[in-house]
Amino acid sequence: MAQALGEDLVQPSELQDDSSSLGSDSELSGPCPYRQADRYGFIGGSSAELGRGYPPADLIRQREMKWVEMTSHWEKTMSRRYKKVKMQCRKGIPSALRARCWPLLCGAHVCQKNSPGTYQELAEAPGEPQWMETIGRDLHRQFPLHEMFVSPQGHGQQGLLQILKAYTLYRPEQGYCQAQGPVAAVLLMHLPPEEAFWCLVQICELYLPGYYGPHMEAVQLDAEVFMALLRRLLPRVHKHLQQVGVGPLLYLPEWFLCLFARSLPFPTVLRVWDAFLSEGVKVLFRVGLTLVRLALGTTEQRLACPGLLETLGALRAIPPTQLQEESFMSQVHSVALSEQDLQREIKAQLARLSESKSGPLPQPKARLAGAQAIFEAQQLAGVRGGTRPEVPRIVVQPPEEPRPPRRKPQTRGKTFHGLLTRSKGPPIEGPTRSHRTSTSFLDTRF
Repeated sequence: MAQALGEDLVQPSELQDDSSSLGSDSELSGPCPYRQADRYGFIGGSSAELGRGYPPADLIRQREMKWVEMTSHWEKTMSRRYKKVKMQCRKGIPSALRARCWPLLCGAHVCQKNSPGTYQELAEAPGEPQWMETIGRDLHRQFPLHEMFVSPQGHGQQGLLQILKAYTLYRPEQGYCQAQGPVAAVLLMHLPPEEAFWCLVQICELYLPGYYGPHMEAVQLDAEVFMALLRRLLPRVHKHLQQVGVGPLLYLPEWFLCLFARSLPFPTVLRVWDAFLSEGVKVLFRVGLTLVRLALGTTEQRLACPGLLETLGALRAIPPTQLQEESFMSQVHSVALSEQDLQREIKAQLARLSESKSGPLPQPKARLAGAQAIFEAQQLAGVRGGTRPEVPRIVVQPPEEPRPPRRKPQTRGKTFHGLLTRSKGPPIEGPTRSHRTSTSFLDTRF
């Protein structure tokens, strides 16, 4: 794998011992050329039929049971065992449980709980005419070969219309961005409309703030960051792109804005989303670097692309056999890019942009680094806002007044019977006997 990616792009992986893809999206879909729609709902599709052998069903069930156990105690899992969550996300969330796991990872379930009835009000309200016209023109473009979005009057296109309209009403200052269409469509394939809406809100506001606004300032910043990472990790590829005049804004927005929904095979898209919702935007940079490496990593590939059009064509025409989910995601998670490296480069490029740009600057601090950061932020907001359930109070009773110490009776040289007869209080019933007549210890009555 190191030879395929290049040693300058590979880091020791945390999951090198995991050769399986249990719970992944090619696990149960064997070759079936006579089906009208594949297991993802694409008509005439054959998703991931080129993959390796599929794991046994009992191993798949074990993976599902792990996720059921983690999601049943989600707060405890995220507080104490997030590393396990990240590892399971890298292996792939089982297809049957994505509808349960994605809202938990991005924190959409908390937003929905804190805002009951909000989506229904937005969905029933009339939308802005300018946005409704634009959204209506884009509906038929979102996965036209998927069975959900074939009919204009079907529940897929109508649900997508309601979600996108609701977002324009929820954030009128941002409005609608065309790239939100495929993102919302993928969410709607797995989730009910309300949950899909809140997941879209979390992606737009916490994972990728500044991406879908009118200025798209965060996209420009991340494009500069991506070129800086190329210069450091793939210097020959960076030099070639500079020579032929291919800037990052010619190919990167389609990748990042749509979360690779239009650029990768659908099973691989879902695996990228699993990791992205867990680890944040770092995953998008890793996927982008991997794609550039696969397209232009060798000298022969670069010589075959002497100009701008040939280079862009190579970036968009990577052989599907190199994009199969298991092998591709192994390369993605091996890219030597940590969260600290990414934040350091963002800070450096932001300083450069602040000197040369006069428009609004992106706010990278508003972006949270994945599920753990979102979980901690929501927990902190719950404590400040008093929305979390109250912790049971421990009531401490005040101590009682101290009692006077008991005096030890003087028993030296006295018999027990003598003490009883001399003690204060009512006389003890029984045969009376003079103390003076007790002549020995054996003669004493107890």
